[in-house]
Amino acid sequence: VQLQASGGGLVQAGGSLRLSCAASGINFGINTFGWYRQAAGKQRELVATITSNRITNYADSMKGRFTISRDNVKRAVYLQMNNLKPEDTAVYYCNTNHRDRPYWGQGTQVTVSS
Repeated sequence: VQLQASGGGLVQAGGSLRLSCAASGINFGINTFGWYRQAAGKQRELVATITSNRITNYADSMKGRFTISRDNVKRAVYLQMNNLKPEDTAVYYCNTNHRDRPYWGQGTQVTVSS
């Protein structure tokens, strides 16, 4: 199982970024995927999840600003982030479970300047 995250970068507060996660080695269409983030000195936290039926769930602080989506043909999961804030600065990871084991992508850095 491989998860390859991309799309991070440096953006000013109020800006937008779209993260992508390409998955291989799994039956993509039946998996639930998640985006998590970890800021320096803090624990990793949930950002959003999306099920095989495209049911989504968001952490409260991301609701209305972030949108998770998936493309089963491209085998990719996306995180559209709008109205970014300095507190959104973190490494963002995509995640899925396969045979009861969690898998993580390598992370992509998002830095929001004030």
